[in-house]
Amino acid sequence: MYSQEVMVKNQVGLHARPATFFIQKANEFKSSIWVEKEERRVNAKSLLGVLSLGIVGGAVIRIIADGADENEAVASLIELVESGFAD
Repeated sequence: MYSQEVMVKNQVGLHARPATFFIQKANEFKSSIWVEKEERRVNAKSLLGVLSLGIVGGAVIRIIADGADENEAVASLIELVESGFAD
């Protein structure tokens, strides 16, 4: 299991469009992946789960992965979040 924290840099946070990009990226990996905000943890491959966290700009989230490609999965998702979900 591997995890890392990241601050959400885009102003609107993980609303529908960025959350969709996040989930699409998470689904590229075989590992189980979760997103944690404060004490809540949800499946990073679930749109409703990610949206239910209400992640806004400036929030710190933890990305957790467990599986064969866990390091690559976390690094890739951190990179996406740090880019501000740029296309």
